[in-house]
Amino acid sequence: MVQVRKLQPDPAQGYINTDAWVGQLQHTLGLDDTSMVRQACDLAQDVALQAEQAHQKSGSDERIGNCFFAGLEIAEILAGLKLDSDSLVAGILCRAVREDRLSLTTVESQFGETVARLVDGVQKMDAITAAQESQDKTSLGGQDQVENVRKMLVSMVDDVRVALIKLAERTWAIRAIKNESEEFKQRVARQVSDIYAPLAHRLGIGYIKWELEDIAYRYLSPERYTSIARLLDGRRLDREEYISRVINLLEGKLRDEQIDAVVTGRAKHIYSIARKMDNKHIDFDQVYDASAVRVLVPDVKDCYATLGIVHSLWRLVPNEFDDYIAIPKPNGYRSLHTAVIGPEGKAMEVQIRTHAMHEEAEFGVCSHWQYKGADRKGKSHGYEEKIDWLRQVLQWHEEVGDISHLAEEMRLDVQTDRIYVFTPAGHVVDLMPNATPIDFAYRVHTEVGNHCRGARVNGVIVKLSHALNTGDQVEILTAEHATPRREWLNPSLGYTRVGRTRSKIQHWFKLQDKEVNADAGQVMIEREIQRFDLVDIDFDELVNTLHYENRDDMFADLGAGDLSVEQVVDALQRQLIGHEDREQLALQLPVSEGAENTLTMGLQGSAMQAGSDAMTQLAECCKPMQGNNCLGYVHQGFGVTIHRRDCEQILRLAEEDPEHVVQVNWDGDAEHRYAIDILIRALDRHGLLHDITGVLSRESVNLTSMNSQMDRRQGLVEFRMTIEVTGLVLLGRVLDKIGQLPNLVEVKRCRLDH
Repeated sequence: MVQVRKLQPDPAQGYINTDAWVGQLQHTLGLDDTSMVRQACDLAQDVALQAEQAHQKSGSDERIGNCFFAGLEIAEILAGLKLDSDSLVAGILCRAVREDRLSLTTVESQFGETVARLVDGVQKMDAITAAQESQDKTSLGGQDQVENVRKMLVSMVDDVRVALIKLAERTWAIRAIKNESEEFKQRVARQVSDIYAPLAHRLGIGYIKWELEDIAYRYLSPERYTSIARLLDGRRLDREEYISRVINLLEGKLRDEQIDAVVTGRAKHIYSIARKMDNKHIDFDQVYDASAVRVLVPDVKDCYATLGIVHSLWRLVPNEFDDYIAIPKPNGYRSLHTAVIGPEGKAMEVQIRTHAMHEEAEFGVCSHWQYKGADRKGKSHGYEEKIDWLRQVLQWHEEVGDISHLAEEMRLDVQTDRIYVFTPAGHVVDLMPNATPIDFAYRVHTEVGNHCRGARVNGVIVKLSHALNTGDQVEILTAEHATPRREWLNPSLGYTRVGRTRSKIQHWFKLQDKEVNADAGQVMIEREIQRFDLVDIDFDELVNTLHYENRDDMFADLGAGDLSVEQVVDALQRQLIGHEDREQLALQLPVSEGAENTLTMGLQGSAMQAGSDAMTQLAECCKPMQGNNCLGYVHQGFGVTIHRRDCEQILRLAEEDPEHVVQVNWDGDAEHRYAIDILIRALDRHGLLHDITGVLSRESVNLTSMNSQMDRRQGLVEFRMTIEVTGLVLLGRVLDKIGQLPNLVEVKRCRLDH
């Protein structure tokens, strides 16, 4: 990292002499020519002084930022990444251009096409922020916004310096907002947390990632941040003394084995501690790597030799060893991580890596190349691997116009744990947890997914909704005439758990003839109406509710996947409830008072309050908001963490520890359920009723009555049940999941008096 003396303005002179500052950059980076950097500093300083003078003349009370100081700090960050002169100049000028105090035309005329292109690319990256801010809105900004995101992605892939300059600019921005309003700090911190910290992670730039995450967390969760910071400070001296003793002991053992190693202490970042506490539901005392030791050695064989020495000195903590050398993280990170019971019976983490691995962990993509003028030279295979993710994102958005979930996709792609599965040839493929064979097929290649007709996992034929696990060997069975199926897009059926997979499936359907999609969409709506036993549906009103001009367009979008079945069902319910003379949904029943699996939530400022006075907090992994469909997880002696119902973490907890998962109702929500009668026909088998009631339990659906009838001659069993649901969307999900059970013949809504 380049340390540059912060220069302050000279009141007597009214300007800043930047010679010393530029001299430090030249010495640190070994620049042959700094004339362009000096010229950029002079221009940015002149622009800033002109803006300040104009501001003073206007008499405005509005505070303005100094784009010159901002440019210097951005350039310092870029110097720490060891970038070239063009990048430094673009960093110095980018804030002036962003604030409309300097034109791109002027930049190009004075500094050339390359610098202007870099600055323009940095400005285009603001489109990704617009995508994030529109994520929860019904309007996505139209085709212009889609095109802006595409241009931004093209810029990033064509010249990764654009992304690096933008990361530096956002690092400066979040450092500089401590005196801004709470609303502004929250907005910038959310952008950094959702977009730019994940981007730094995927480019492998560790030290920027950690800083962005920590500062953003300070503004997004100030009380939790302060609490952990105090716990760290309260034990800092003891921890430093302890780590010093550990380092001395380990260095001595490594010298005895003739391993040339550099051993240092490492403090874990606050955000990382908080995330580990949440993910593992543990207290601060159980975070083994709040402090850790890092060992740097010359080569890979020394890594494993050092690991053996560490495990001979101290006992391994079960399930706390990760070999990221054998199986690197998706961003290319390589290291050995192990937790051990060290001296005095205290747990600690030890990281072991080579010097080259450490350089890559800190500088990522920057450790693989160096720019000379406009040409990239010295590129390595590692560089290509690093920006492969950017190419994947670009390919995704060339296929699909919808950008509403780009921010969420970037965040989930780095914040969720990964599973590692193998192709038949032994190649490793990384996926999100619980990914399916369809997710695997589209991850390998779009055409493999499009022609998928089945899958083998570890040599056994499995359902396409089968959840994969680390170590599985997956073989996709394809057929020339096989095509995607529309039910793959139904989230209730669990065929895919990766947003990018769904986007590729949607893209395939969009390429089909509109009439084919319209016919398919009409069949899908008619099927829903039939299985919900609805009558007198006004299709013209449904078209208006969903904001379409005519039925054909609505049917075509449904068939193409742009409109989901759940959206249609939700519109149907609103349409039916809106007419008092219609009783399609049967009797309204309030939720039973005092239900043990229900938690009523209110909202006071940013603090959550439970009706039962339980301590509650919003989960960082999915960031629920008031009104979202949510579940809560009860921590013993810790309170309740609130998750969105579709959050991967709460879904896993519901399977592993269902008795601690509670229903969440927000104050102001309509706490009513509808008594719905359903008919189930199936071929009789052992455990059938258990499987059906299991679906109802997992969906938090009450079963109020049931009767069954058996046709022994045909082996058919018929169940008629009354269940309580909150509406048609939940009813549809329950019917879908029951319909997926083995031996099911038919499941639909019915009326017991029929």
